[in-house]
Amino acid sequence: MSVEKRVIKKYPNRRLYDTATSSYITLGDVKQLVLDNVDIQVVDAKSQEDITRSVLLQIILEEENGGMPMFSYEVLTQFIRSYGQAMQGMMGPFLENNLQLFAQLQQKMQEQTRAIYGDNAMLNSNLWGEFMKFQGPAVQNMMANYMEQSTSMFLDMQNRMQEQTKQLFGGFGFPGYKPGGEDDKDKS
Repeated sequence: MSVEKRVIKKYPNRRLYDTATSSYITLGDVKQLVLDNVDIQVVDAKSQEDITRSVLLQIILEEENGGMPMFSYEVLTQFIRSYGQAMQGMMGPFLENNLQLFAQLQQKMQEQTRAIYGDNAMLNSNLWGEFMKFQGPAVQNMMANYMEQSTSMFLDMQNRMQEQTKQLFGGFGFPGYKPGGEDDKDKS
């Protein structure tokens, strides 16, 4: 059974209207709904167009302009460079899966902290901050190793697929294809 999304209407005056509470809300309220794991859908009140992505991107932009941006110059430029590339379609699912893994790791660590120190929120947040100060580089190193392994696995899979394709279609004599790495110099 699927849960219906909470519909928020955006009016031409840029105001957001939460249809569930029958009240106007701010972008900060939309952010809080996302943080509270509420499934939302933002629609243009006039055209009924789904504009959820653009509103979520606006929230990210405001967060990035705040005190501690998450994305470096290098990450942002790489995002831009990924558009229009052959692998663009794979980038979204790749990032989504890795963010889910990261969230699971974070949740597991928080559960372990809670098991040791109980539900004292102040103690947990202070300990979590101290832990990340000292363990942050180790966690980053672990994530970097994971990414390297993922990349290596992907490249290995790609090479195997290329070899299998060559074997499968090698006997068909496609123009420009030289089976077994033959080239024109060898034929002379």
